[in-house]
Amino acid sequence: MIVIDTHVLVWAVEGDPRLGETASLMIEDAAANGRVLVPAIALWEIAMLVAKDRLALAQDIRTWTERVLELDGIEIAPLAPSISLDAVSLPGTFHADPADRMIVATARYYQATLLTADRQILAYAAAGHLIARDAQG
Repeated sequence: MIVIDTHVLVWAVEGDPRLGETASLMIEDAAANGRVLVPAIALWEIAMLVAKDRLALAQDIRTWTERVLELDGIEIAPLAPSISLDAVSLPGTFHADPADRMIVATARYYQATLLTADRQILAYAAAGHLIARDAQG
């Protein structure tokens, strides 16, 4: 099972070359087994980026989201109370971005590998608080 970060979801759906070949294969393999989780907060984050004109998608946000929800093997991980609470009290030192904290807490909750290119999250994983893989590698 893998959890994918917001930008990884966008890269995968949009066919962005920043998504590394290894990461792409990880997503394909996990999806084939119905084991790709997208944190619910990631959809909110994408919608916010689109609304602020910081992200352009191939389709309008509602159509794009519907397309994501129809992909085989992709499941939206709900924002469970324990994820919300863990996001507030992550061990070690982690930055304050609420979406990143929810995404990290989601991966920790499911004891899954988080696929990300976020250097702060990868450093947090290197400190032993999370299992993560670089999506560009």
